[in-house]
Amino acid sequence: MQRIRVMIVDDSAVVRQVLSAMLQEDPEIEVIGVAQDPLFAMEKMARQWPDVIVLDVEMPRMDGITFLKKIMTEKPTPVVICSSLTETGAETTMQALSAGAVHIVTKPRIGLKQYLHDASNDLTAAVKAAARANPKRLAASPRLTADAILEPGSAMARTTEMVVAIGTSTGGTQALEAVLTALPEICPGIVIVQHMPEKFTEAFAKRLDGLCRMEIKEAANGDRVVQGRALIAPGGRHMLLKRNGAQYHVEVVDGPLVSRHRPSVDVLFRSVSKFAGKNALGIIMTGMGDDGAKGLKEMHDAGARTIAQDEETCVVYGMPKEAVKLGAVDRVLPLDWIPGAILATMSGK
Repeated sequence: MQRIRVMIVDDSAVVRQVLSAMLQEDPEIEVIGVAQDPLFAMEKMARQWPDVIVLDVEMPRMDGITFLKKIMTEKPTPVVICSSLTETGAETTMQALSAGAVHIVTKPRIGLKQYLHDASNDLTAAVKAAARANPKRLAASPRLTADAILEPGSAMARTTEMVVAIGTSTGGTQALEAVLTALPEICPGIVIVQHMPEKFTEAFAKRLDGLCRMEIKEAANGDRVVQGRALIAPGGRHMLLKRNGAQYHVEVVDGPLVSRHRPSVDVLFRSVSKFAGKNALGIIMTGMGDDGAKGLKEMHDAGARTIAQDEETCVVYGMPKEAVKLGAVDRVLPLDWIPGAILATMSGK
């Protein structure tokens, strides 16, 4: 079996050394080169192109975002962002994900060497997931509008009784942007789990809020699920749907990893099954692994309508594939059909 060829681009010699040693320990991975900035990386990549690039964002001569956009324009290649956990860095990382990066691995500014060793499993899994990404889906997609999908007058009836639950992982930041920017201000309340580290979900939600007609926010405990609002589970915490009379709200809690994740799509979907039942629509989109498949099956069995993103438009066809295998999915749709399906389904069509 051919090993996954990796290029590491980071201005820190310590990071380059540690990441290289960690990845080389896996027999499925080969580090073919390291570079202190994108210009050096391009020289090396001209001789041998990698399957995956591990990329910092703040570097001399050329920043990682510019480099990423250049790669995605010229030869789309899976990129794993290795970024520091700061608010500024989080916003920069959101730009990277929007430009086509498929995964984030966080790194602190202190205790770096030990942290990276402790996170070796996460990094290795991220590189392997990235290597399976669909290159055709990596370049940033054009922003969709509802007019491209919906006929005039097809917006759903006003109601607060319906809930849309979405779960996604690798490639999900772009997929969510495509779906949410295509929805009008009047649309069902939405709850979302996107596998993402702590701190980054807030920046991600703020970025989407600036792009969308509906309100997008990182969920806080007790937030109402209402028409025209999408709540994104905060990184590092689980989010559950709860109901009080006719009103839905979310509960944000700590807890163990579920399906290897926190937040977990399974946790969200199972709570939606319990408290919303047939008044819900479940959507599982691009991502590695099987988180959400069992939860979507519970939603399906409770009478909820369910959708999976199709293989052609997924960056990684893992989570949707597992849901389909379980018999959890009513319809398999390409990404650009999902916004219209949300509005049509939730208006009873």
